[in-house]
Amino acid sequence: MRGIILVALVLTGGWLPTHQDEDSSLTEPREAILIADFEGEDYGDWTVEGEAFGPGPARGTLASQMVVTGYLGEGLVNSFYSGDDSVGQLTSPPFTIARTHINFLLGGGQHPGRACIELIVDGEVVRTATGPNDRPGGSEHLDWHGWAVADLQGREAVLRIVDRQRGGWGHINVDHLVQEDRPRRAEPAHRDLEIEQRYLHLPVRTGATKRRIRIIDGETTLREFEIELADQEPGFHVFCDLSPFVGKTLRLAIDRSSSGAKALDGIIQSAEVPGAARMYREEHRPQFHFTTRRGWINDPNGLVYHDGEYHLFYQHNPYGWNWGNMHWGHAVSPDLVHWRELPLALYPHHYGDWCFSGSALIDHENVSGFQTGDEKVLVAFYTSTGRGESIAFSNDRGRTFTDFEGNPVVRHRGRDPKVIRYEPGGHFVMAVYDEEGDSRGIAFYTSTDLKEWTRRSRIHGYYECPELFELAVDGDPGNTRWVVYGADGAYSIGSFDGATFTPEVEKQRFHHGNCFYASQTFNGIPEADGRRIQIAWGRIALPGMPFNQMMNFPVELSLHTTEGGLRMCAEPVAELAALHERSFTRRDLEVAEDPVSLSFPDGEPLGELLHLELRWSVGEAEELDLNILGIPVLYRVGAAELECAGNVGPLSAREGVLELELLIDRTSIEIFGDSGRLYMPIGTIVSKKGSGLLASSRGGPSRLERITVHELRSAWSSDG
Repeated sequence: MRGIILVALVLTGGWLPTHQDEDSSLTEPREAILIADFEGEDYGDWTVEGEAFGPGPARGTLASQMVVTGYLGEGLVNSFYSGDDSVGQLTSPPFTIARTHINFLLGGGQHPGRACIELIVDGEVVRTATGPNDRPGGSEHLDWHGWAVADLQGREAVLRIVDRQRGGWGHINVDHLVQEDRPRRAEPAHRDLEIEQRYLHLPVRTGATKRRIRIIDGETTLREFEIELADQEPGFHVFCDLSPFVGKTLRLAIDRSSSGAKALDGIIQSAEVPGAARMYREEHRPQFHFTTRRGWINDPNGLVYHDGEYHLFYQHNPYGWNWGNMHWGHAVSPDLVHWRELPLALYPHHYGDWCFSGSALIDHENVSGFQTGDEKVLVAFYTSTGRGESIAFSNDRGRTFTDFEGNPVVRHRGRDPKVIRYEPGGHFVMAVYDEEGDSRGIAFYTSTDLKEWTRRSRIHGYYECPELFELAVDGDPGNTRWVVYGADGAYSIGSFDGATFTPEVEKQRFHHGNCFYASQTFNGIPEADGRRIQIAWGRIALPGMPFNQMMNFPVELSLHTTEGGLRMCAEPVAELAALHERSFTRRDLEVAEDPVSLSFPDGEPLGELLHLELRWSVGEAEELDLNILGIPVLYRVGAAELECAGNVGPLSAREGVLELELLIDRTSIEIFGDSGRLYMPIGTIVSKKGSGLLASSRGGPSRLERITVHELRSAWSSDG
């Protein structure tokens, strides 16, 4: 008999249709009584205590908060004001309970008695409710909740919204408090579907109500995720790969929906990824920075080179434009420039147990015992948010993974394991973000078999996504130092004995841009190559696109002696030259206040994708201005600093000459100064209608000794 697969979509909102509520003798509901909708500029006659609720209702999402959805109108109660450590409470004026139910929209942390809403009668708490989130991940969506209060009709009451909780999910979201004669909930709907094609196309509208989808085979849940499923015209489609289940019957079931059939009708099957013909041609699709086909990406994970392939795994929500549903996406490249996206590598163990960041390496000697054939086993280390630091392994070059049955291998307060082989000791080292009380840092563990780990040491002052590697000083392999850094890239230089890091150079700032976070370097680069190659998450929102965020272009890291001591430098990898299409060089251009326009010698304007290399003698100038498609890059000679898009970094014009290298894509300008001593990745939408490339100087003349302009072709294949 063919198996039955159920797909359950858990929805919010709507009314319980027609049947009589068990707590009410009414056959017809009376008119609803609004208690509060929080649409005003302040809380009116509600009493505010503490800081958590701010000066008035929030207008949706607050600073540093995940996107809040599910509230009505423009305002809501959101105690994330100033973050999760703020506390306070909000108390309503007295009112008379005059209906059988009090309904409200509720979200935030699951902390009974500490982050909650309470109904108080005669000074006693008689009803209470709290949000759904009690672990990392989760959703800021508000869902309908309520209390049956028929037994309290005619009594005077107050409502109290409480936030006494600090730390993770230490806040509560509330909206639209209303007295009614029915509870707010809805009925299920379903659709049976025989799977004949590889992909389910799921219509998405960013900002729509989030719904939870479960794909179930018998009693086993195969997939479970949240999605802003479009009831109306979708903004775009995402896809769910169901190739293992072709030939089986699925039930697409929506729980608690007021428009179930309509939502289900928009889900269709196809043999192709939705929109494949137009993919990589979208208006704001970066053309030589990696982006995923559909959905959200953030931290690069599991960077490893093996057998001619660079593997890029990454944090990925395949089902929407915003953060959520953390899986590991996967792409491979032969040259760090041309990427091919593969099917999802890691799925959550269960809903809410997300696959957070981590690393990967090749177990060449099979010390783990995971290898089953001739292919060397690829071992991935990741944070399973519900379990701890975990392992998955692949015997087919990362195409499929098996979860280690002994997971988790490390259990602690923290996340994001970076694992390397420490050759002098013949063992493996895990550097992992670690929390001890209020202290944030990096803990170091060691292992000989990748499965049993021993804690060795800890350093403080770092936050998430740690890195640990060795670099030669000034290119001398006989003189090396170790580098440690966290997600912001600020690094320390020192020594490492396989268990303990000892800093010699205190923390230094690595980049001066607005588009860099959670970088990682590749394991497994061949010794003959010898490079330390880094990719970072390029944090830039791309509204209106069916994808969001990007990866920065890969850079080669090096250590150099400078006037200020040892410093880490970054330069774009040489493989960029594979995209050079047309190039020209101009020399000895006199530059003054009137801008000099740079285009091809035949007068043809420059394209939108550029690689620039220049040497600019400052002469008598006080400021040098390179205007790129309307975006100025300004150098202040006296201050020895470079500015772009409001970001400023130190840069010396050595012997009076400024050296710059710039990469221009549709959504970024990456600037490298003085052989990579300045690294400034800038996320910005670069207009196609800008004024080309202009050079000028103020305060006196200057001279462009040399400028080489490379027009680039797209890294994406012509067929997408």
